[in-house]
Amino acid sequence: MNWNQGIQDYQHYLKIERGLSENSILGYTRDIQKLKHYLEEHEMVISPAQIDKESLQQFVYHLAKMVTPRSQARVISGLRGFFNYLVFEDYRQDNPMDLIETPKLGSKLPDTLSTDEINALIAAIDLSKPEGERNRAILETLYGCGLRVSELIHLKLSDLFFDEDFIRVTGKGNKQRFVPISSINKKYINMYCDQIRIHQNIDKEHQDFLFLNRRGKQLSRAMIFTIIKNLAEKIDLKKRISPHTFRHSFATHLLENGADLRAIQQMLGHESITTTEIYMHVNRKHLADVLKEFHPRE
Repeated sequence: MNWNQGIQDYQHYLKIERGLSENSILGYTRDIQKLKHYLEEHEMVISPAQIDKESLQQFVYHLAKMVTPRSQARVISGLRGFFNYLVFEDYRQDNPMDLIETPKLGSKLPDTLSTDEINALIAAIDLSKPEGERNRAILETLYGCGLRVSELIHLKLSDLFFDEDFIRVTGKGNKQRFVPISSINKKYINMYCDQIRIHQNIDKEHQDFLFLNRRGKQLSRAMIFTIIKNLAEKIDLKKRISPHTFRHSFATHLLENGADLRAIQQMLGHESITTTEIYMHVNRKHLADVLKEFHPRE
């Protein structure tokens, strides 16, 4: 087995056996490609089945000079998964990554936006332009439903169950969940659909997608990032934000206002509640309030 064949087989495994999204598969592929390119640059002719811990350790030392510890840890994790697959398929007897240490990382709390900052971003949208109503509906949905950007751009008209106050979301691994949607969020989506979308010439392959570009096709992830970046610059927001910031803010604000952590976990589509806890910017005042309200001695 050579590297190209190993990568291709692993991609098929991730897609068919693991049910991962294209973006996740691309991420794992990039990790392996980094190792492959390193071996080629150093004229090291070693197959995936033959490479040893020493060669991989040299690669990790090289990687440490090029990327941040967080990126280094991600690549190591990706390679560990690849070699686990090779062991599973009997191409190897051992995983050479098992004894290679991952850099120690401090816990990084995600950035969040205050409600005032979210309101300012939405207020900065130019509603005189056709895309204004769409962009307002996009931000309201990112924040109102806590969606990932990939979930937002794949949202379809057939996923809207407004009579029941839910939308159907397709998350990682094509797993579907139902997320509640507020009346104000429904209002802005309906305004976009009734005033803007209905007048567009929609590509026949994109008829069911909710959010469309000017050409009547599905929006890209990059376009959502651009919309948010431009709005942040417009209000001179000093924070570095992305579509995921609205998801963090959604979870954080729900928790701070007394929502149950398990309910937030279900809405976010997390398999483990430990993942949900990482999203929470819980300040000490909030914890003190919880103690005062719920502890019997208070």
